[in-house]
Amino acid sequence: MTMNLRTALLAILLGLGCHTTAVADWTGQLQNGGQVRVDPDSNRATITRDGVTTPLWDGVHRLKDGSVITVHSGQIVPNEDVLRERKQPLQPPADEAEGWVGTPIAGYSPCERLVRRVCGVDQHCGQETACKAAQQLLDMERDERARSPHPDSMTYTSGQCQQALADKEFFRECLP
Repeated sequence: MTMNLRTALLAILLGLGCHTTAVADWTGQLQNGGQVRVDPDSNRATITRDGVTTPLWDGVHRLKDGSVITVHSGQIVPNEDVLRERKQPLQPPADEAEGWVGTPIAGYSPCERLVRRVCGVDQHCGQETACKAAQQLLDMERDERARSPHPDSMTYTSGQCQQALADKEFFRECLP
């Protein structure tokens, strides 16, 4: 499985979208006082006030400069300011999944095929982790296709499912 697909699946399983990547060591001042620090390894945000450091609670926080940061499940959701300060790209590097975008779909879409393979036609393996990930990918693909002017063409998520079909280790066939 490619690293980009692994990252996407981890994000799906954790419900964090693409925000599982560390934003590097970043600090900022909260508007109401306190120094925010983001750990580069865990992406965890902490706040230090009066010499006491605690985890920064989930939510949106306004910084002294007027910008905002968002914390979800204890981790910072990188925004443009954080990424720019750390000189990281605003967009992830291109990957294989992008190459499939726009390809016409004949028959079942890649995500539909993935769900059928790992969940079983009768959903026999519906409680398996791989099935849940595949179902989430299918939901994302359906949303993307519904918003597309070409609903019979592959989307980015379709490309991720196409890659996932090649990963027989994680996305094992459901055997009833």
